[in-house]
Amino acid sequence: MLSLVVSVGLMILKFYSYYVTGSTAILTDALESIVNVVASCFAMYSIYLSSLPKDSNHPYGHGKIEFFSAGIEGILIVLAGVFIIYQAIYTLFFPEPLYALPIGMVLVGVSGVINGALGNLLQNKGKSLNSITLTADGKHLTTDAISSFVLILGIAVIYFTDLYFLDSVFSLLFAGYIIYNGYKLVRRSVGGLMDEKDPMALGMVVKVLNRHRKDNWIDIHNMRVQQYGGDSHIDLHLTLPYYFDLVKVHDEVHRVEEVLEENLPGYVEVFVHADPCIPESCCNYCQINACPVRKFPKSKRIKWDEQNMAKNQKHYHELTSAIPNSAKS
Repeated sequence: MLSLVVSVGLMILKFYSYYVTGSTAILTDALESIVNVVASCFAMYSIYLSSLPKDSNHPYGHGKIEFFSAGIEGILIVLAGVFIIYQAIYTLFFPEPLYALPIGMVLVGVSGVINGALGNLLQNKGKSLNSITLTADGKHLTTDAISSFVLILGIAVIYFTDLYFLDSVFSLLFAGYIIYNGYKLVRRSVGGLMDEKDPMALGMVVKVLNRHRKDNWIDIHNMRVQQYGGDSHIDLHLTLPYYFDLVKVHDEVHRVEEVLEENLPGYVEVFVHADPCIPESCCNYCQINACPVRKFPKSKRIKWDEQNMAKNQKHYHELTSAIPNSAKS
């Protein structure tokens, strides 16, 4: 709501600045403000939808709408950039006089400071709430703030040099910059909707598991992390000693679930598939000191990181070449 109200106010301020100066570069900044307003409206609605509880039609919740929201925002930014390019080329061949540039610089500077502060606030809130919509909107506003200060520099150059064609040149450079940022938002949105691997989300899970690692957790592999807005769904395979009874296996699986649910942001759903250990292969990296069925001494501790924990195989495959021939036989 704050983003929407501020975006409307700044849009009016920027269009007034264009009215005063007649600068195409300022017009491009004002046109992007329309994108900010539309994006804020859609972001507010998508956050409302993502907060709704699961139902029979949406068993994983409504969080995916946040990726769609970020994609819409990216597309709007790209379209605004295309229009800016058209307007800049037109004024390059049919230049118009510029007026009151110092006043325009002040107005654009004020909007840049406000956008920067709001963008930083939204990004911090997005990280704490694990919301891609808030984070994307915050990054967009921060980018807008940076571009505003670059725009001020460009207007100052025009003011002191009287090279008015630079107005169109700066507009073209600005358009390329915002199109690139729009593309990045669309790219991230498509990746989230297609459940592309998110290294940041996977890295957070790996850090939590390493901090609470137990000797009984012989191996974790085939781990996948899916984001649903601020919620997470985690699948993993957990290798446990084969002599554990069903109650003991259940307890260890529950501990893994508790560790992840209590130490990751948002609502976390964890599905654990339990695998029995294979002494001929797992003993080499099993960390249980008093294991009653150990056949070979432990020779290595498996490093849990994003790469090997995501593999769809147990880690003993990586150690086969390091096992002595006598042990293999």
